[in-house]
Amino acid sequence: MSNRQTETDVILIGAGIMSATLGTILKELVPDWDITVFEKLDKAGEESSNEWNNAGTGHSALCELNYTVEKPDGSIDISKAININEQFQVSRQFWSYLVDHHLIRHPEEFIRPLPHLSLVHGEKNVAFLKKRFEALSNNPLFEGMEFSDDPDQLKEWIPLIMEGRTSQEPIAATKIDSGTDVNFGALTRMLFEHLERKDVDIRYNHKVEDIKRAPDGSWELKVRNEQGTIQRHTAKFVFIGGGGGSLPLLQKTGIPESKHIGGFPVSGLFLVCNNPEVVEQHHAKVYGKAAVGAPPMSVPHLDTRYIDNKKSLLFGPFAGFSPKFLKTGSNMDLIRSVKPNNVLTMLAAGAKNIPLTKYLIQQLMLSKEQRIEELREFVPNAKAEDWDIVVAGQRVQVIKDTKEGGKGTLQFGTEVISAADGSVAALLGASPGASTAVHVMLEVIKKCFPQHIKAWEPKIKEMIPSYGIKLANNLELFRELHTATAKTLGLSKQEAVQKERRSLVTASS
Repeated sequence: MSNRQTETDVILIGAGIMSATLGTILKELVPDWDITVFEKLDKAGEESSNEWNNAGTGHSALCELNYTVEKPDGSIDISKAININEQFQVSRQFWSYLVDHHLIRHPEEFIRPLPHLSLVHGEKNVAFLKKRFEALSNNPLFEGMEFSDDPDQLKEWIPLIMEGRTSQEPIAATKIDSGTDVNFGALTRMLFEHLERKDVDIRYNHKVEDIKRAPDGSWELKVRNEQGTIQRHTAKFVFIGGGGGSLPLLQKTGIPESKHIGGFPVSGLFLVCNNPEVVEQHHAKVYGKAAVGAPPMSVPHLDTRYIDNKKSLLFGPFAGFSPKFLKTGSNMDLIRSVKPNNVLTMLAAGAKNIPLTKYLIQQLMLSKEQRIEELREFVPNAKAEDWDIVVAGQRVQVIKDTKEGGKGTLQFGTEVISAADGSVAALLGASPGASTAVHVMLEVIKKCFPQHIKAWEPKIKEMIPSYGIKLANNLELFRELHTATAKTLGLSKQEAVQKERRSLVTASS
C-alpha cells in the first residue's frame, strides 16, 4: 500500500466520451490546469462509448419518434426534438473547431453523412407521422425533410425494407439527408490521444474505490492500480463520468444531492448482418415506433453503421436485464446501490414499473428465431443465417423522486448531478447521451465553475459560434454553421462519393 498523495486541479473518472469531451474543453479554456484521468480498463472508450456498445448513434432527433409526442388535442409537441437537435449542432461545431485547429484529424473516421428516416405502419400512425412532418419541416433545424406514403417512392428510399412486403396496410416514412452516423468509440480514442499530447495524465487499469471530502474542501480519491497498490489522489474538482459505474461513486461522495437517487440497469442485444450483399442494400438509419407499453429505449431501428471503416447493418434493440451497472461490472452492483436513503425510492420505482419488468422478462425469453421474426417487420426477406446476435452495453436509467412523477420515477434521459459548491459532478442516465456530450459538458462547466464563465466566454464562443443563441430562431446562422461544419468534417465530400457509389451499385443490379 502506498501513502503517497498526489494533488491535481481536475480528476476525471472514466475514459469515455464525456470525460474526453470535458477534458478537451477544459484544456482549451485553461491549458495550465493539471488534469488526471482514471480508467479501470486498459484503454479508452471500452464501455458505453464503444461503437459496439452504443448502437444507433448520431441522435439529432431527425428520426426518433419518441422525441415528438402527440398531445391530447392532437397537435405534436416538437420542443424536445428541437432541444436535442440544437445540442447536436453544438457537438458538430466543437468537433469542427478541433479539426480546424488540427487537434484531431481524419473526421471521416468518426462521422459520416447518412439519411435519417422514420417509418410507420397503419392508418393512425401514418396520420401521426404526417402531422409530425408538418410540425418539424416548418423549423429551420429540420429543413429538407420529406414525407411519402407512396410505395414506389419508399422503394427508392429503403429498398431492403420494401422488398417482399405483401401487406396492404398503409405505410409512410419521412426522410432527411442531413443526418449523420457517429462512431463515438473512434472519437473518444481520438480525443484521448489529443489529451495525451497535451500532457494530461491518463492512467489506465486504475480503479477508483472511494471518494471522500478532505478537511480543506477538496476531494480525496482512493485508487487501486493493476498491481493492487492503493494510491491517494486529491483534486479541487472531480467529474464522475464512469457510465453505469458513476452512481456508486456519486453515493460515496455523501453529498446531499446524491440522496434519494437509484439506478435501474438495462442491457441490450442487437442483430448484426454478416452478409455484405444485404448490408449494401441499405443506406440509412430507419426508426420505427415502440410497441404499445414498451419503454422509449426499445424503439426498433435498422441502422447503417460504419465500424472500423467498414459498413455494417444493425437491428434492435432487444432489451435485457442484468444486475451489473457496467458490462465489466459485478452481479452485486444493483444490490449494493440500495442504501437507507434511496430504498423507498427504489421500492416505489419497482411498484410503478411492473409492466416494464414484465416487458424485460419477455424480451429475455426471446429465441433467435423470434428476434428474426421482429426483424422481418422491417426486412420481410431477412434470413436467420445472415444475422448474428451482439450484446450491447449496459445502461443505467436514473430513478429519482420528482414533482411530476412522485416517488421512484424512472428517468429515460441524461442527468448531471453536482454538489452545491460545484466541486464534484456526476453524469448519470442514457440516451441521447454521447450525441449531446458537448452541450452536457458545457452545462457542467457552467454549474461547477460559475466564477470563470465570464472570462471563458470568448473562447467558448470561438469553439461554439452559436453559444447562447437558439439556432431554431436564427435560420441564417444555422445554415451558415451547418454548411461550414459539413465542409470541415468532410460530410459534403463524403456524401458525393457515397451517392456515386450507390448509383453504380443500382446500375449493376
